[in-house]
Amino acid sequence: MSTSRGSRPGFFEGDTVAHCGPVESGEFARTLNLTDFHTGWTFSRTVRNNAHTNILAGLKTAAREIPFEITGLDFDNGSEFLNQYVIEWAGSKGIYFTRSRPYKKNDQATIESKNNHVVRRYGFYYRYDTDLERRALNRLWHLVNDRVNYLMPTVKPTGYGSTKNGRRKRIYDAPRTPFDRLLDAGVLSPKQVEEMTAYRDGLNPAKIAAEIARVQDRLLVLSSKKTEQLYLASFPSALPDVRKGVRVKTG
Repeated sequence: MSTSRGSRPGFFEGDTVAHCGPVESGEFARTLNLTDFHTGWTFSRTVRNNAHTNILAGLKTAAREIPFEITGLDFDNGSEFLNQYVIEWAGSKGIYFTRSRPYKKNDQATIESKNNHVVRRYGFYYRYDTDLERRALNRLWHLVNDRVNYLMPTVKPTGYGSTKNGRRKRIYDAPRTPFDRLLDAGVLSPKQVEEMTAYRDGLNPAKIAAEIARVQDRLLVLSSKKTEQLYLASFPSALPDVRKGVRVKTG
């Protein structure tokens, strides 16, 4: 089994995104976000909190729903990932397990980009901490993942070249959707190719966009007022009495 990040599909970078709103106190939802380094295939799932049991349940769901084998997982140094239960599960599945260097976000540039372009872009920065909100988020991720994986072409850097002035520049390949790249890799069975191609052809971009907007409106109704109240409560209730400050003698 190859453990190289880019040689074949299957090596995923992963992270969790906190839906805490303006304050990190109390319990709030987390979205487990995974993206395949080779194809860009993305899987998102919101769980109750960062407890290892919830993260492990999310990873098991990912292993069932991602249409190709997960061969490797790369995470940061959070204890929700680096614990006995997650590592033992990965080992039992033959999944190569790695971690980034502490305080080196560039080690996980791919998933950090997806956190922003998928989770924050579509799920916003509100606080989500109820069952209703988690269900709405997971409905949203189903729609967003379909849009990203089947309908949104992206480019990948393939090397460096030079401009006419001799300046170094990045070279990118032709735009392809993650599904296109998955087909190019030849890792799907003929039945999967047939079923997933039919599924892709049956997707209606306008309908998906309208449904995404509907779910987002629902999330705003559920969470915007609560988030605003938490934001206002984070400010001091009264200004400090400057007369009680320390006087400094001059001269």
